[in-house]
Amino acid sequence: MFHNLIIYRIAPGWLPDLQAVEEALAKCPFLECGATQEKSLGWMPPRGEAHGALAESVAGQWMLRFMVESKTLPASVLARKVKEKADRIEKETGRKPGRKETKELKDEAKLDLLPMAFTKQCSMWVWIDTASRLLVLDTSSQGRADEVVTLLVESLPGLSVSLINTQTSPQAAMAHWLKEQEPPKGFTVDRECELKSASEEKSRVVYGRHPLDIEEVQAHIDAGKLPTKLAMTWDDRVSFLLTEGLQVKKLAFLDTVFEGKKADDGGFDTDVAIATGELGKLIPDLIEALGGEAESGVATAPHQ
Repeated sequence: MFHNLIIYRIAPGWLPDLQAVEEALAKCPFLECGATQEKSLGWMPPRGEAHGALAESVAGQWMLRFMVESKTLPASVLARKVKEKADRIEKETGRKPGRKETKELKDEAKLDLLPMAFTKQCSMWVWIDTASRLLVLDTSSQGRADEVVTLLVESLPGLSVSLINTQTSPQAAMAHWLKEQEPPKGFTVDRECELKSASEEKSRVVYGRHPLDIEEVQAHIDAGKLPTKLAMTWDDRVSFLLTEGLQVKKLAFLDTVFEGKKADDGGFDTDVAIATGELGKLIPDLIEALGGEAESGVATAPHQ
């Protein structure tokens, strides 16, 4: 269900109300792009059922699903269409279109082509843990996360959030774990890592499927290269790639998570219960491994 994590802390003061969230999301439902529409975004039922609830609660964990649909026009196709229009004007009037008219021709060409453009859909799971005051987005794109957070903050009165900020930066912690060969309690270091130099050359060393408990890695760190990505496993249950920005990528639940589960135990509720159950323990352990949470500002809705 989750493949990437960007984690926010929900500030005190927001009173969670599932019905209020449902009503707020209903004001921005996802609708497919119209014929000449480049992009559409909004909320869709997490269960995938038509006309279903937009905010689902499973064992107290709230799940939302955000959808974006966009149309892509290859630049070469658009340029060719604009040239055709410009050539026609030049042939009919004997003059070349000016800069302003060329811009108008580009807008006109785009409207002509959009009905024939391919569409791409991208959805994102949004998890709200009201008890732990966490907002977790299943994305590796900070820009896309900002888009969703802004929409939520503007839609839900009193909601304010901030990215989780730890006492020790992930980069400093990863460097220590690699140099001293001492992963934090409950975690193991796996076989993937990226090290980057802070110098102007920005030199980079990447290890993939390679043991990291070697002098070469420690020498790179001594030489000033710092880890930007590190593969880890938590409690022999969840593997992931930790980044310098405290993003969790390449999330995978290991076989031990599913021991004792029947083959027919699948379905939305089971998937949510497993994912939130495991991640609800992993996230605080990861924060603790990074020295605990530091104070930080919160993002609030802009004043009207």
